[in-house]
Amino acid sequence: MISVEQEWQRERVLRVQQYIDLHLHHPLNREVLADVSGFSIPHFHRVFTAHMGESAISYVRRKRLEGAARKLRMGAVDLLEVALATGYDSLAAFSRAFKRQYGLTPARFRQLPCRAATELIRMKGKLT
Repeated sequence: MISVEQEWQRERVLRVQQYIDLHLHHPLNREVLADVSGFSIPHFHRVFTAHMGESAISYVRRKRLEGAARKLRMGAVDLLEVALATGYDSLAAFSRAFKRQYGLTPARFRQLPCRAATELIRMKGKLT
């Protein structure tokens, strides 16, 4: 049975998830996200990680990379443009993060058939 405290924490984590989804293209750091949750930074980190199975920053990174993967699947041509739109300062940093998430470079991912790319995005996005 879920305690009142756990339910209250879950609602705050959900509020932060919604905030992240609406503000993915803005700077998001733990200070901002803790403020949205109403928790102190250390408590927010503990609660978010406990409820989500990953840190808030990892969640933000994963959601941004999912957006980038969708752009690539839909035929985005300029990798640097996708990298910058995802919040990376360089194509090299974006490529490393993308490969760590999907096991393929963005260029190789872009060559996948649409169905295979969609399945890979869905499979790698199922952490929660």
